[in-house]
Amino acid sequence: MRIALVHDWLTGMRGGEKVLSGLCRLIPQADLLTLLHVPGSSDRHIERMRIRTSVLNDLPGAPRYYRHLLPVMPLAMEALDARDYDLIISSSHCVAKGVIRSPGARHICYCHTPMRYLWAQGRAYGRSMGVSGWALRLMRPYLRAWDRRSATHVDTFVANSRNVADRIDRIYGRRASVIYPPVDTAFFTPADVAREPFYLVAGAMSPYKRVDQAISACRRLGRELVVIGGGQHRGKLARTAPPNVTFLGPVSDETIRDHYRRAQALLYPGEEDFGIVPVEAMACGCPVIAYGAGGALETVVDVGSADSAAPTGLLYAFQTLDGLASAIERFEACRHQFDPAAMARWADRFSEDRFMAETRQLLAASLPGVALAAP
Repeated sequence: MRIALVHDWLTGMRGGEKVLSGLCRLIPQADLLTLLHVPGSSDRHIERMRIRTSVLNDLPGAPRYYRHLLPVMPLAMEALDARDYDLIISSSHCVAKGVIRSPGARHICYCHTPMRYLWAQGRAYGRSMGVSGWALRLMRPYLRAWDRRSATHVDTFVANSRNVADRIDRIYGRRASVIYPPVDTAFFTPADVAREPFYLVAGAMSPYKRVDQAISACRRLGRELVVIGGGQHRGKLARTAPPNVTFLGPVSDETIRDHYRRAQALLYPGEEDFGIVPVEAMACGCPVIAYGAGGALETVVDVGSADSAAPTGLLYAFQTLDGLASAIERFEACRHQFDPAAMARWADRFSEDRFMAETRQLLAASLPGVALAAP
């Protein structure tokens, strides 16, 4: 059986690439098809694959401006042509699910989200893709039509959260099972160290993540904030940040784990489809102060919840500066209620082992003949 894994692009290790890495470990014999690949940008499980790229990869400087190529990405993905494969497994948040297959092939799509800059928060996501508002408005009808049509190429949808499963149902009219992304809870663990008087923001700094609100809230309250990560929005944020905000840029996993273990709490003011960073923080015993929407509703147990599980954070209702600043003050009044060991136990339900077992079970049930690597 010839198998192709399909991913939008390989330019760094974010949540989607962690899912892809797990798939590469399960099916190392597969070919990997992607729009473009920056060598060395992914982990060893991805980099060792036979990687085939689209014509976009040959454009000079494409890794710097590939987000501006959104209008031609559907055509480039279709041109990759996966008609020689019996099984296609796409890891898609943009166009990967639109790869062309043969009529007899089977296509399973792990959907991180339908193209969100087309269906929700279009202005913020358009900026994150490097597409101006007017251009996105012009392209939206064409891209929406293509996005819906490409969903018909898929036999089985798997969503990364109930939040995304609902979106797949609403936009594509398709049902999706849910397999949460993998979090390395064997690495991200609590430590017997004292919490220090700073808050933390971590992850790629795109506009929709609202790191600006975290900075403004800490400016208003006079709290120390450490910001970890890169992204196209980092320079602008760093230039206007007050002295109580420290930017560390991209760091090692060991460094971010150390900050999870020492921070008062992780601030998470954006709305994510799932959100691996909050789960990593909770696995290290770090409470999460999150905007109460999207994936956070599935991963964060609110301190005011009637859920029997121990609280792992605090959710707030309004995605505003006032909402976040008030949430920080409420957290400081109840931070004694958070038990690091209990938070780590909760986070373990999103572990890598769980992801691999559930994905293995899905593939074995859907395709009894597929050869999977030993656990």
